[in-house]
Amino acid sequence: METIIAQVMVVTPHPDDAEYGVAGTVARWIREDKEVVYVVCTNGDKGTNDANINPEELAKIREKEQKAAAGSLGVKEVIFLRHPDQGLEDTPEFRKELVRLIRMYRPDIIVTADPYRRYVWHRDHRITGQVTLDAIFPYARDHLSYPDLIEEGLYPHNVREILLWASEDVNYRSDITQTFHLKLEALRCHQSQVGHTPPQKLEERLRERHKEMARGEGFQLAEAFHRVEI
Repeated sequence: METIIAQVMVVTPHPDDAEYGVAGTVARWIREDKEVVYVVCTNGDKGTNDANINPEELAKIREKEQKAAAGSLGVKEVIFLRHPDQGLEDTPEFRKELVRLIRMYRPDIIVTADPYRRYVWHRDHRITGQVTLDAIFPYARDHLSYPDLIEEGLYPHNVREILLWASEDVNYRSDITQTFHLKLEALRCHQSQVGHTPPQKLEERLRERHKEMARGEGFQLAEAFHRVEI
């Protein structure tokens, strides 16, 4: 199987999580000519308060919204694993899906949700983060893990850096002052999730959040992460 190079892989639990967590940084990376690929783990088929929409239709809507959001940032490829919303489990099968993609795209950086956020945290976020970390190390690295992948031509790969959004242990802030408007544009593509919020109120709330994340830095707006260098 042919490997495909992408410098950054974003592993997101649901459609829209990547836009909240890392879209401003993604926009900056793409301006720097980095290739970014999205991996969307669930179909988001339970993410609504609308009692009149069925899960199958919602999943289609959210996939379309995610494609539009990624496209607005310049992300050329979005991979949908289509696990059911609220249905992720830490299984060898899910881990192998991610190992396969890591070995296929061979990213230097992987971004995902911090699995160690305490107390109230969506289970899909927790499991996505944990399984992604396990897939990165040691499974994607070790040649004796999933030897059948080597038979397919997918050889071990070492990820260099991990960024975890929504972390309670922030040690890295990314300047999004020049790309905040692109993050907002991408987030507004998720109308099923933000359409109930007046546009101006959404912008004000988001700007205030990212201003707080940049506190103490030499720039105005930031996305905040726990960063691990391997």
